[in-house]
Amino acid sequence: MSTSELWPAEERSSEFAATSHPAHAVVELDRATALDLLASVPIGRVVLSRNALPAIHLVNHLVEADGRIVVRTRLTSMLTSSVRANSDVVVAYQADEIDPHQRTGWSVVVTGLARPVTDPERIARYEQLLHPWADRMMDTVIEIEASIVSGIRLVDKAG
Repeated sequence: MSTSELWPAEERSSEFAATSHPAHAVVELDRATALDLLASVPIGRVVLSRNALPAIHLVNHLVEADGRIVVRTRLTSMLTSSVRANSDVVVAYQADEIDPHQRTGWSVVVTGLARPVTDPERIARYEQLLHPWADRMMDTVIEIEASIVSGIRLVDKAG
């Protein structure tokens, strides 16, 4: 279902008009808070380069105590192919939780090197913790180191 089916154009244009909203503010998040928020949601987007163009994939994840983001994927996926072909592949990982009606929420982006997890004990642990949402076999575990962590919170100044 498209946005236009869910939300009529006249409501979208007035709701998201390019006007000032002084009752709301953007607050920069520190690293710890950003990683805690990222860990609070099950889904995010991994962004990598494919033929010099951005490619974005929706995946489920978990965040380790040291900030590493762990995802499971397929051996035949573009993410797995990129990581196996280049041990220094840089990716971004993004997740958010936004309320478009209240205009509040948060967004976090982590940038770092992605690497395959090869330790059998760690793989077994992640297979127990991360279950695919789609009817596809996920046979590879990738970890993303949290080299750069940034995030914002959209807040209502009145609340």
